[in-house]
Amino acid sequence: MLILYSLRARWASLLGAFVAVGLGVAVMAAMGLGLAAALDPPVREPQRFASSPVVVAGRDTLTVEVRRGPGTAHVSKKLDRPHPVDSQLVRELRKLGPVRLDGPRRDAVGVDASAAAVREVVGDRARVLTGADRRLVDPATERDAEALVGVDALLGTAAGVSAFVSVFVTASTFAFVVALRRREFGLLRMAGATPGQVRRLLLGEALAVGVVASAAGCAAGGRGAPWLGRVLVDGGVAPTWFAVSGAAAWPYQVAFWTGVSVAFTGAFAASRRAGRIGPVEALREASVDTDVMPWSRRAIGCALLAGGLGLLAWKLGSQPADLLKRKTYTTQPMLLVTAVAALAPVLVRPVVRLVRLPGASGLLVRANASASVRRTAAVAAPALVVVALAGSLLGSAATVAGAKATEAREQTRSQFVVTGDALGVPRVSGATVSATASTAVFVREEGTALIRSDARAVRDVGAFAAVSRLPVVAGDVRDLDDRSIVVNEEWEAHTVGSWVDVWLGDGRPARLRIAAVLGRGTGDNGAYVTAANGAGAGVDRLEVRVAPGTDRAGVAAALRTSGGTVRTTSAWLAATRPGTGPQTRLGLFVVLGIALVYAGISLAGTLLMATTARGSELRSLRLAGATRGQVLRVVAGEAVLGVCVGAGLGGVVTGVNLAGVAAALGRLSAPVRVVVPWEVVGGCVGVCVVIGAGASGVGAWGRGRGRG
Repeated sequence: MLILYSLRARWASLLGAFVAVGLGVAVMAAMGLGLAAALDPPVREPQRFASSPVVVAGRDTLTVEVRRGPGTAHVSKKLDRPHPVDSQLVRELRKLGPVRLDGPRRDAVGVDASAAAVREVVGDRARVLTGADRRLVDPATERDAEALVGVDALLGTAAGVSAFVSVFVTASTFAFVVALRRREFGLLRMAGATPGQVRRLLLGEALAVGVVASAAGCAAGGRGAPWLGRVLVDGGVAPTWFAVSGAAAWPYQVAFWTGVSVAFTGAFAASRRAGRIGPVEALREASVDTDVMPWSRRAIGCALLAGGLGLLAWKLGSQPADLLKRKTYTTQPMLLVTAVAALAPVLVRPVVRLVRLPGASGLLVRANASASVRRTAAVAAPALVVVALAGSLLGSAATVAGAKATEAREQTRSQFVVTGDALGVPRVSGATVSATASTAVFVREEGTALIRSDARAVRDVGAFAAVSRLPVVAGDVRDLDDRSIVVNEEWEAHTVGSWVDVWLGDGRPARLRIAAVLGRGTGDNGAYVTAANGAGAGVDRLEVRVAPGTDRAGVAAALRTSGGTVRTTSAWLAATRPGTGPQTRLGLFVVLGIALVYAGISLAGTLLMATTARGSELRSLRLAGATRGQVLRVVAGEAVLGVCVGAGLGGVVTGVNLAGVAAALGRLSAPVRVVVPWEVVGGCVGVCVVIGAGASGVGAWGRGRGRG
């Protein structure tokens, strides 16, 4: 009963936590429904052989035996291109019924016959597909599958960030609530309440907030899920047919119980502090914060900081390429953000003391911010989160994308690039034309893993060497022949002259000598083989270097006879290396949008609570001769100062993360140019300043109205 009375009386102070949990649950429910739709897509009708009841397709996987513990196991990888259906098998299938062919390579054929009869003829020479499985040979099937994997990654990341920020905001809100209610809890202790009863009161409030907010969040998430599906389609992340409904049950269950757990977890640490409040707090009048950092929080903050920096250093020393992956630079900042936020009460006072503000109002703003450390830290925390995430995520993505683009420019000497399927290779007077095809090679590393490496098949090694400028660290690309391969430093075997056993793109085994080794770079330096080892892949790229004095317009006209798209190298690089792709950009801005919304909620809730509880303090200012405008300026100035402190701490976290990315690029011998998204960071700080100043002004309006 006491919990209900407390909720009724304290609903305003818990509104921020309610909105944070409800919004987090809504996001998680919508993301979960999106994941459910991606994991269980609707069965789509076959397109390529829609009129054939049975499709016979060539084998499209490579299966290799590897070691697994004390025994062995078989692992499979999808081939670069499936095996063709051989002519002998086609002749045998024609005896069963009409056979439909739709391409010269014949990777699949349609058969009008019974499935049982076709299986008896085919045996293990090819795959026999019936029903919905016939769609596996459609070109769009693989593209859709890759797109759905991207959808899973985006939604999973967004849901994880939402859970992290909601716990962060809820914990910060309840911690500040305890700081504001010290006298109330002291009175309860004076009236005979035990520390356990005080803890149970706060946890009961949190549980009630969590249950109601989670229920409201589930309802909102179900309504927002269809809109989420349309955003993913419009953003080019999901296939055009993708749609999200609210029919699945498990996302609601996960989101609801996560929301309840978030509220309970966020209040748990605050409840322990509330239980330690003694009866003497009922007599306390001073507003200066003392003992703002218990030893346990200091230990946790230092441990998190050491863990974040240690993890960054370990990856930099052992696996620098991991620091360039989106999964790493999305999650890495969270550990450092949590560490700095945990230590914020210790960091706030020294940072504030460095600030010099003009006039009596500035002096008062600085003194109040330094004295009320908990309030300043609670205001700084949301700005810290949003600035650190904006700077680290967008800055890391832009830095890595810039390095990839620079690396691509530095690796070619060509002036024209022609792209297309099955290109012809014209003879162009006054120009060197290098024809290559996309393929893949597979290698078994350490006997325990089958690794797929993207590769390019080169038709003329001399021409290729003339138009390219690869980052060779050992050997010579011109030594590449039908019995050799060019690899990069990521391969287990990367010594020039050594032999490596591989499987080619069509699954054929081959033993090749390493002719040259490339630097690792940003991860786009693949392997190179000759056309004889290219698994029959058709030419899909021509790189052309024009000799001095040759008419470039005439060269471009001659290249158009190849049947592909002719572009200058700079135009081709701009089209194929535009920076971060649509999926990455959308994902980062979704994460940043979530963080910014939470920052606004936390700021508004904290400042409304704080200024509402400062009535006597603000009236004292009026008694001392301050006008209402001066009081509002002081309160707003404290909020802005707190936001700036948080932005500064977030900038430090951003600097550490971007320094790690830059160091990783340097370790990988990749171009380094750190990109800081100043416009986005500045916009986030501006939003936080406006919300902070507005919320503090609204809370303070009328609190210092009288003079006595």
